[in-house]
Amino acid sequence: MSAQDVPVRGGPVAGGAAQGVSGRGVPARGGPAPADGPLPGGGAPSRGGAASRTVRPRAGDWAELLRVPALFTVPGDALAGAAAAGARPGPRTLLAIGSSLCLYEAGMALNDWADRAEDAVERPHRPLPSGRIRPAAALAAAGALTGAGLALAAGAGRPALAVAAPLAATVWAYDLALKHTPAGPVAMAAARGLDLLLGAAATGGGTRAALPSAALLGTHTLAVTAVSRRETTGGSALAPLAALATTGALTGLATRRRTRLPAGRRAAAAPGLPGPGPAGRPPVTSAALATALGAAYAATAARPYLHAALNPSPPLTQRAVGGGIRATIPLQAALAARSGAAATALLVAALVPAGRMFARRAGMRKVSIT
Repeated sequence: MSAQDVPVRGGPVAGGAAQGVSGRGVPARGGPAPADGPLPGGGAPSRGGAASRTVRPRAGDWAELLRVPALFTVPGDALAGAAAAGARPGPRTLLAIGSSLCLYEAGMALNDWADRAEDAVERPHRPLPSGRIRPAAALAAAGALTGAGLALAAGAGRPALAVAAPLAATVWAYDLALKHTPAGPVAMAAARGLDLLLGAAATGGGTRAALPSAALLGTHTLAVTAVSRRETTGGSALAPLAALATTGALTGLATRRRTRLPAGRRAAAAPGLPGPGPAGRPPVTSAALATALGAAYAATAARPYLHAALNPSPPLTQRAVGGGIRATIPLQAALAARSGAAATALLVAALVPAGRMFARRAGMRKVSIT
């Protein structure tokens, strides 16, 4: 959802987004329109902004609107939350992931609906200003996806619904009111953090143990969202520099900081999800894995941030936003590993190549994840 992502949702975790970052994670923005030929998602180029197409939207048009490749940044929130809560992922975790995906996509659709006038000038190739999808359809999709997300959270239990409700409210508030205010990046960060807490509440029934991980993930999203606010104009090196420094600090916290987990995990680790060692420390394997994943996180985010700081042009700023969104997954995996859940961390990390393979499919090559 630009309200989460960076991401993360189209409102406040992945893209934006994320994500506004699309999603949940980061403000979701498209790149410049091609001079000739078909537009992303299979639509035809529009002339003078909004077009009056009467044909039905293609699947590729909806995939572009919802920024489907960015969905791979979402499941890691709930999985990292479950790991931080000291619980093994189960059916309720799957419901939390489903709820997160729906709310993320609701934010994506709402993001483009709220930005349709701005996109008509700056991004006329996007599905709404190009006429490939009607604004009313995008708004209806946002409402339906929000309802589905809340219903899935309710199925995971009252604690999960108690987190999903403010998460949905944050997504809508970001897209409709906060995106272009100083509170925008904070709202995006809050959405991504709440998404992690949703996984903890659904799986373990509580959120207190997951608060540190939620804070770290939210801080990453805050940095990405701050960079994304200049992705169409460029001109500022301050945000990329701040994001670069934030990445370094988060890498250290995610890989070295000890986490004391609930007694349940210390007493008996779940199969495949080893518990921590003495004094609440993760076992050596999980600690080494957290270090490796933290390094992957830093490598993914730092280089594009540095390039954008040296040359804050729109293309390099957009690449920095994309790098920040992609770095969300290794950060989620590192947070799971530092909680002692090595198998969960590897599962989250596997979403990186899966997302790349999906994005490279012939029908998805031109779908922006930012």
